[in-house]
Amino acid sequence: MSAASRSRSRVRTTLLSAGAAAAALTLSACSSGGTSGGGGDTNFIMGADGISTAEQGDRGTAPDLSGKTVDGGQLDVADYKGKVVVLNMWGSWCAPCRAEAPNLEAVYKDLKAKDVQFVGVNTRDTSVQNARAFEKDMGITFPSLYDPTGKLMLRFSKGTLNPQAVPSTLVIDRDGKIAARSLAALSESKLRKMINPVLAEK
Repeated sequence: MSAASRSRSRVRTTLLSAGAAAAALTLSACSSGGTSGGGGDTNFIMGADGISTAEQGDRGTAPDLSGKTVDGGQLDVADYKGKVVVLNMWGSWCAPCRAEAPNLEAVYKDLKAKDVQFVGVNTRDTSVQNARAFEKDMGITFPSLYDPTGKLMLRFSKGTLNPQAVPSTLVIDRDGKIAARSLAALSESKLRKMINPVLAEK
């Protein structure tokens, strides 16, 4: 084998390995569960229901979450400071996301008049048309940021209640701090269980 052939073979092997790793990450990300933590001193508690919470004094600040929405507008989560924000990471390719979508919409409709704002983060969808079709099919009326490369998810600091899977749902308190997290698809009752304590805070 010539040096040029060996070099091409190494490049092809490297590319295939990188592609396999990316595919494995994508496949493992869409699950009905996930891992807790994120490195460092976390200061949060995971309940038996898979919901992790942080006490008011131990909460990390949510990162900048702004950009273009699935419907072509602009959105900045910081504009909702003073409200409780429910942040849901989803993809149209994700079966658990499809299962939980009606629950998210039902709770959103029920709580939006009580200073609760839902925001989706559509991630790893290669086409915004797929994301729009998902929202239409599922009857989703709250806005979603369009994040095809997953860069918004990477803005969360390690050691905080950061999203680590798709779906993930976070509850952000009125001060813009992360109060609760689930790394699994949620029923209406579990979603309310995450939101209600934060909503009750003064």
